[in-house]
Amino acid sequence: MITLTKEGGPADLDGVTHLSIGVSWDPTAGSSGGVLGKLRRKSGTDLDLIAVALQGGDPVRLAGLDSLDPMGNGSLLHSGDNQTGHGDGDDETVTVEFARLPDVITSIVFVAAAYKKGSSFQKARNISFKVYDATGGSSEQVADIWPSLLSQDNGCAVAKAVRVGGSWKLEVVNETGKIKQGDEHALMRFAVSK
Repeated sequence: MITLTKEGGPADLDGVTHLSIGVSWDPTAGSSGGVLGKLRRKSGTDLDLIAVALQGGDPVRLAGLDSLDPMGNGSLLHSGDNQTGHGDGDDETVTVEFARLPDVITSIVFVAAAYKKGSSFQKARNISFKVYDATGGSSEQVADIWPSLLSQDNGCAVAKAVRVGGSWKLEVVNETGKIKQGDEHALMRFAVSK
């Protein structure tokens, strides 16, 4: 089993064949009370978990938004878009099967973003990113990453998996930044900068 912390540096993923990253959040009314507050809680907010697969320094595939299986072989799978944050457990997940990833993929950056217009981190509470060792069909949590509630940013680079020779390492990034909403190039530039 691996244990991940930002301070601990990259963790070897030797023996880990499947890795999952999930994001969960609770909808909030923010500072709105009364009827408007109830409507905001009911409608929720749409955060997105996106995995950006890189070949060297270039983004070549995205898992998330409207792409659930960008490699076409199940090696990088997205669970689908939760647009409200309602429900228990992880609202969106990305699962990686390392052995089936094409050799040209050198790293994967996992980003959570208030990507669509009208969504924001400020309209969500209790945002949590969980990392699971999903080897053998189990889901053993190895990290829980909580971004700061003080951030005015709308993107968070959660973690980064890097190919080192024939194996993979995973590091906790947990860095926020601003991403122009609805702009895939801005999202990819943010991921590449991590």
